[in-house]
Amino acid sequence: MFFHLSAEQGDALAQLLLGLMYDEGKGAAQDYVEAVKWYRRSAELGNASAQNNLGFMYAQGQGVLKDYVIAHMWFNLSFSNGSKNGLEGREMIEEKMSPPQIDKAQEMTRNWKPTTK
Repeated sequence: MFFHLSAEQGDALAQLLLGLMYDEGKGAAQDYVEAVKWYRRSAELGNASAQNNLGFMYAQGQGVLKDYVIAHMWFNLSFSNGSKNGLEGREMIEEKMSPPQIDKAQEMTRNWKPTTK
């Protein structure tokens, strides 16, 4: 695959694009587990779009167990990194969460640290 080498070498954009290919089944067989893997690598480097996409994967339970707390954390990080989609995702997921769950997600957001290549 075109992006695979760059993604393996730690390029956050290539990781996001590879995740999208697996997520949407374009250029690769649709594979949510593989999409989550590449979204996570990119998200952990601070890519706001990957963080948003990872939030949706957790919100929908695609490739991972459904987890609104973790979804909220990724949406929150996405928004804090400049993605208005992160705000929309966070607001959507909060409707399904209890106040203690929201508090836990906010704590996780505060404690999150990006990785380096």
